[in-house]
Amino acid sequence: MAWRYALTIEPVASDDARTDFGDTFSVIDPVAPALSVGELSTQRGDGVFESIGVIDGHAQEVSAHLDRLARSAQLCDLPVPHEGQWRQAIAAAAAACDPGESVIKLILSRGVEHGPAPTAWVTVASATDFADARTRGIRVVTLDRGFDSAAAARAPWLLLGAKTLSYAVNMAAIREAKRRGADDALFVSSDGVVLEAPTASVILRIDGVFVTPAPTGLILHGTTQLSAFQWLASRGFDTEYRDVAAAELQRADAAWLVSSVRLAAPITAIDAMPLTNDVELTAALNAYLLSPRD
Repeated sequence: MAWRYALTIEPVASDDARTDFGDTFSVIDPVAPALSVGELSTQRGDGVFESIGVIDGHAQEVSAHLDRLARSAQLCDLPVPHEGQWRQAIAAAAAACDPGESVIKLILSRGVEHGPAPTAWVTVASATDFADARTRGIRVVTLDRGFDSAAAARAPWLLLGAKTLSYAVNMAAIREAKRRGADDALFVSSDGVVLEAPTASVILRIDGVFVTPAPTGLILHGTTQLSAFQWLASRGFDTEYRDVAAAELQRADAAWLVSSVRLAAPITAIDAMPLTNDVELTAALNAYLLSPRD
């Protein structure tokens, strides 16, 4: 991933009445050292983030990403981000994007222990080319997430509904999937409930209905999944949020992993069970996801 642009943010209170926050931003060299060695985002993964897809300089689904950043911050006992300040930072980052597809990352960290806190920054990078995944599809394997479906309510300190910087488990799951001959993983709770992929939401087509696991605090509520459901509903398809038993995966006749940068990748096999790649619907969905959306 080639870093193109970065700026640091001096976070302000969420009720700050200003309308211009330009003096709280500092543009920095995206490849030069920028963080203190005591920064808790790197020491402990103690922070939250969002990845925003950018198409030809247009940042996609900004409101949904900022809403989720705020929810993640609250779950982690971090100051609630000022929406206007972060919108202005996103606009500056989007203006620095090259034509085509890019990704903007928003990072809010607890900062330095016993020092300035919180810290925040925004980066721009060119997006990975996911054309092959969007057309040919991907193979996934199911992996045990290591907790049951009641864990979020029973143990909120696990931060299961927050998009934290602690992604070591997510990356380990993708490596395990590749060791098993697949491209990605699909997490399942220890009591057999379908959750999400390490970096994506899942949408299943079961008996003609497009289904996704209910965002009950156990998983992230996917911003791209929200857009996909809006598009599907506008086309007259039925959509549903509900708990999905792992056994139901065998009833799906099509499925997708959806995320902000990869967009919609059709799943061609789950645990070596083949699935139909609905080429026409997937192409139309990705065309919509590549169109400007706020």
